[in-house]
Amino acid sequence: ATVNLRALTSWVGIARLCAVVLSCLAFSLVASTRHFGGPYGTWCMFTWCFCFAVTLLVLLLELLELYPLLPLSWDDFTSAFSMLAALMVFTSSVVFPSTFISSPCISNQCARQAVATTASCLCFLAYAVEVALTRAKPGDISSFLSTVPGLLKVFEAYVACLIFSLLDEYNGEPGLMWCVAVYSICFIITLLIIIFTIGRCLTYISCPLEKVLVGYNFLALLMYLTATILWPLYSFRGRSRPNPCSRNCWWDKHLGVTFLTIFNLIAYLVDLVYSTRMVFV
Repeated sequence: ATVNLRALTSWVGIARLCAVVLSCLAFSLVASTRHFGGPYGTWCMFTWCFCFAVTLLVLLLELLELYPLLPLSWDDFTSAFSMLAALMVFTSSVVFPSTFISSPCISNQCARQAVATTASCLCFLAYAVEVALTRAKPGDISSFLSTVPGLLKVFEAYVACLIFSLLDEYNGEPGLMWCVAVYSICFIITLLIIIFTIGRCLTYISCPLEKVLVGYNFLALLMYLTATILWPLYSFRGRSRPNPCSRNCWWDKHLGVTFLTIFNLIAYLVDLVYSTRMVFV
């Protein structure tokens, strides 16, 4: 193996080094407090540890120039991971302080939690900078997942995962069950597109793939449009917000699903516009 110091000294390498240090700082400080129990704390710790480990592995593989030996598209993998890491760290940067930091923050434990939150926010910025630096320039489609439609695929799959984590009390309502089917179908197809792109499997498909993706984006947009209408209609029709509404209140979860559905609807719309321009313009 040869040593490529540019993997550490380039702007992308510096952003990755910052992400490694900041994610390590975040989970170390939270671990020192021993106060991260429950699903939200476990998710935040998993996010920081996962991003730290994978980013460190990416740096080592590029430093030693071993990544060409892997049976995958390296540019697609790093682009998809940096986008996923940015979304995961951003979510943790919002969830952790809202769940574990109380006011007034005067104890030593709270101070460490606040510093960990700051490190997490800076880590998100580091991943966002990496996404911006590695994004494909106009006309460059050598790496699909580094283009705007490719990055949107990662965003759409991640938002669908967030929707799944909030789903509650939808059995027995045909409209809600249709919405869950929409989320599931679109998530599976989008995830398969990401996996096949990273695994270099799309080249074995004989059909005009670019046009198929445009057709899929249009179909997914229509399906999410129906979900955007039906989910709030069946969720809140004749049902007011409970008082009190606890942290795991069904009403808040359904409201969160409503907003996330709208976010994915917008993402699929932008995805369709960019994909159409790339293919037909």
